[in-house]
Amino acid sequence: MTQRLQVFLISMTSSILLLLMLCLGAQNLNSRHSLKIGAASTAPLPSGFLIGISIVLGVVSGGTTIALTLPKSRR
Repeated sequence: MTQRLQVFLISMTSSILLLLMLCLGAQNLNSRHSLKIGAASTAPLPSGFLIGISIVLGVVSGGTTIALTLPKSRR
């Protein structure tokens, strides 16, 4: 397995596990906020869930960026 694929799979696996823990932990939160995106707004979501989603997206984008910028291995 190449190093690029290995880094990509590790970042995807860790982000899926983070998302799973986030969904399990955010079920009992009472304070909910909605995001306003342009003229529309999202469903009311807990603020911890919104912050967690941004962290998961950061892990995915960071892992993908590192996997794409690694130098090609010479064999």
